[in-house]
Amino acid sequence: MRTVTVVGASLAGLYAARALRAQGFDGRLVIIGDEPHAPYDRPPLSKDFLTGSADEAALALTDDEERADLSAEWILGVRARGLDARGRTVLLDDGRTVTTDGLVIATGASARGLPADGLAGVHTLRTLDDARRLRQDLTRGPSRVVVIGGGFIGAETASSCAALGHRVTVVEAAPLPLVPQLGREMAAVCAGLHRRGGVDLVTGTGVTALRGTAAVTGVELADGRTLPADVVIVGIGVIPNTAWLAGSTLALHDGVLCDDGCVTALAQVVAVGDVARVGGVRAEHWTSATEQPRVAVANLLAGRTVETSRPVPYFWSDQYGARLQFAGRRREGDRVRVVEGDVAEGVTEDGFLALYERDGRTTAALSVNRPRPFMRARRELARETTQTTHTTETRETTAAS
Repeated sequence: MRTVTVVGASLAGLYAARALRAQGFDGRLVIIGDEPHAPYDRPPLSKDFLTGSADEAALALTDDEERADLSAEWILGVRARGLDARGRTVLLDDGRTVTTDGLVIATGASARGLPADGLAGVHTLRTLDDARRLRQDLTRGPSRVVVIGGGFIGAETASSCAALGHRVTVVEAAPLPLVPQLGREMAAVCAGLHRRGGVDLVTGTGVTALRGTAAVTGVELADGRTLPADVVIVGIGVIPNTAWLAGSTLALHDGVLCDDGCVTALAQVVAVGDVARVGGVRAEHWTSATEQPRVAVANLLAGRTVETSRPVPYFWSDQYGARLQFAGRRREGDRVRVVEGDVAEGVTEDGFLALYERDGRTTAALSVNRPRPFMRARRELARETTQTTHTTETRETTAAS
């Protein structure tokens, strides 16, 4: 390969560029990003950056020295609008084209919004520019803030707004937030963090409309209530950025479909990060964006799948002074056992460690403010997963022979 193009100047895109150079690619490297900014860290946007304890310089993932070492052509502030059927030419919205031998798709995802009719004070939080606008609104004085969506972004943003002295309400359509990730029992325990942080939690009802003329004044709920609001933050999930790939030969379904090695139906095209559906799963986590690129690049340079990406899923979230950490693959019916701490009275400052179990085997671990025990549990999960995968592959090889 003489030219490799990375579409997406994201965390995953940057890690892919690093992996290309680390694995010996010395050809032309092009990095395309729709934002005008060099790659930056997104997790602090809902936390330290929003509260003002971190500035934009602290978000930077690269510096001038590293960018020089990468020896890449950076095309920033320009959106990819198409890919030819063979996956060899990227079309840009400014009329330019980039011809390439290999392609890494790292275009991430965009925040879902709600119809707002141009009302001021309504925000999503996904990009640096989103965070700038929201922070500006929050610095105008105490406000009534309504966060729509009780997922991790919603909870973290609500926590930051409460820390800034705003009156905050979180609205979650489901009976409890975070049930898909944590299961009902642990979701109920962690929901108490909102109350501990002085935030009102409204569950079991959706949002039907945003009220206001020039600026938002309220949030109308499906149960007939209206919550007064000066600032509204919509955190109801994301949409993978695949629209630009319509018309290409790549298979798309809630992301770019890839095998277990991040390789698409075209061997010269791989996908990583939030946009990639790897082995049937699309994982919107920092660890996926940093771990997948090494495997994807190895396969891209080999021209076929020679490695697979099967890490134990892991994510964390900082809310109301507590750190939640989760690793593993929880399924409905798993038994939850609290092995450290006590959740009888909800989440305390000391936190807890809980294990999810199925058929006598640990499938996942959740901790709040118990980082060391959690890391031990995570390492054990990784060992069990490796052993299970090795046993399964051995049986399949034996059966095939």
